[in-house]
Amino acid sequence: MPEPTRIVLLRHGQTPLSIDRRYSGRADVALTETGREQAARAAARLANWPVSAIISSPLQRTRATAEPLAAATGLPVTVDERLIETDFGEWEGLTFAEAARRDPELHRAWVGDAGAVPPGGESFAATAERVTDARASIVAEHPGQTVVVVSHVTPIKSMLRDAMRVGPELLYGLHLDLASVSLVEYFGADRSVGRLVNDTSHLRSYPLD
Repeated sequence: MPEPTRIVLLRHGQTPLSIDRRYSGRADVALTETGREQAARAAARLANWPVSAIISSPLQRTRATAEPLAAATGLPVTVDERLIETDFGEWEGLTFAEAARRDPELHRAWVGDAGAVPPGGESFAATAERVTDARASIVAEHPGQTVVVVSHVTPIKSMLRDAMRVGPELLYGLHLDLASVSLVEYFGADRSVGRLVNDTSHLRSYPLD
């Protein structure tokens, strides 16, 4: 059995939109002070891992979460556009309840159908397709290495779903905390496992959010 490619999935830290649990897709919001502290704590934890590469979504909240780890390891942050969050279209910045009131039938379908598309946005199925493509590139380019991917809720869930070979139900039944760490392993193109999901042990002083 070859050494696996280990992909460490780090969700970005807190932003003003995450405080109010608002849809935050392509809006390029910054981290809060708490978010920056969360990023520092995640970096302190992961700096001791044998990290070979750091890859981030292009948005500033993910790049800012990646920067403390880059500083600790001396590794550059590579940006991959395919790791960006789902485009929530006209629901961007709304709460769950506000989007449900605005488009009740579509929103009801969207919370159970990965093919449903928010007005002017992107489906979870489309997100998963580009994330799968990004994962294939990572595995091909970093065989037997540990790669930290700093991304968002939907891309991380999509990669967990891909690694564990489960259905779209995981998108709706799994909670991911801010600055949480998950881990998947790929043994070439044919075998993969999930090793860690939503670990926040490095954030013990923060309440669930």
